[in-house]
Amino acid sequence: MKIPEILIVETIHQPGSLAKVLQVIGDAGLTIQHLTTVRRVEGKTLWEITLEMDEQADRSLYTRIDQLPNARFVGKSDRVFNRHRGGKIRTVASLPINTLQTLRDIYTPGVARVCLAIQQDPQLAHEYTSIDSTVAVITNGTAILGLGNIGPLAGLPVMEGKAALFADLVGLSAVPILLEQTQPEKVVELICGIHLSFGAIQLEDFAAPECFAIESRLRERLAKPVLHDDQHGTAVVALAALINAARRARRSLPESTVGQLGLGAAGTGIVRLLRAYGVNRVLGADRNPQALARIKTLGAEASTQESIMREADIVVATTGVKGLIRPEWIRPGQVILALSNPDPEIEPNLAREHGAAFAADGKGINNVLAFPGLFKGALAAKATRFTDAMLMAAAQTLADLAEDDALVPGPLEKSVHEQVAAAVQAAAAT
Repeated sequence: MKIPEILIVETIHQPGSLAKVLQVIGDAGLTIQHLTTVRRVEGKTLWEITLEMDEQADRSLYTRIDQLPNARFVGKSDRVFNRHRGGKIRTVASLPINTLQTLRDIYTPGVARVCLAIQQDPQLAHEYTSIDSTVAVITNGTAILGLGNIGPLAGLPVMEGKAALFADLVGLSAVPILLEQTQPEKVVELICGIHLSFGAIQLEDFAAPECFAIESRLRERLAKPVLHDDQHGTAVVALAALINAARRARRSLPESTVGQLGLGAAGTGIVRLLRAYGVNRVLGADRNPQALARIKTLGAEASTQESIMREADIVVATTGVKGLIRPEWIRPGQVILALSNPDPEIEPNLAREHGAAFAADGKGINNVLAFPGLFKGALAAKATRFTDAMLMAAAQTLADLAEDDALVPGPLEKSVHEQVAAAVQAAAAT
């Protein structure tokens, strides 16, 4: 698994000093993700260099940098851990509480009037509480990222990250909820027992196949938007990318043969949305016979990895298996989306070198582009559920907003998320 390794290197402020450090890194076959000047004092510059490194990579690189005449290896940064220290989210008041009168209005005794009003008319909770801007982000830790079943507590940083993105990108409050329960029936009961606090439910990192039953039963029981992000958020962004890839390859997406490698939560969600979008032929491959049977009910065909690589015009991979797709399997003109994180089934550059018309990985085709706008739009529309029309509206908007040769827009453009929310809200109203 590739992880970010953050090096702190000091160089003498002379021409070529940094270049020699970068040459050592390049000779080691490593890719630089980020380069930042930390400070420059008395003719010396301190650099923070972020690298992509396998856990088993040779760390003698540090010594080779230290042996350069104009450089010194200072150590490694804990930037990632520092940004998590104390957590990434907090609850803040939505109005200043700076007078006794304000205190008495928002708490006791004034709050009693609002409580009684809601008791008489529960719909007033939508006007006088934060329900319509609050999402529960729930996990039981059984499928955290590409790390697997590491438990809910270890997954909390991911849930906090989702909550931070909700707040920053679309102004929604999100509350991480950790469940120590894996049986679908009991998970459903627990969520139904707390749902009144939230306007919508985001299920996150629940393992397949249990995730399908959990989402389905919650949608049956709760009259509010419920979305398993690993299925549908990933599917929305993948569909957006495929709309653009097919257009630029001058082919019809509905008439293309699309192959899906890996039929876990994400893969099954992609198959389902492609079929809903109108793709006539979708092939799926997985080692699990139940997964193959599941996509048949969606109108897709059970296939094999080898057949998909031979027949499919477009290949989407969500297997979690690094390097699964061999370069020699790629046919000229194929579109390859290798979406597993942190390591794709094939590196995009390698796929393009071997004839792929377009290739991308999960760093760019990421569900962060979908879930903020999906939930904001659903809540604004007071929707009781997510529909395929809402998901496809989000995908089409993302496709339309991509610029130049990009398959999807950048995730940090807040206007993108607002436009997705508007499209979802409009689709919910039709």
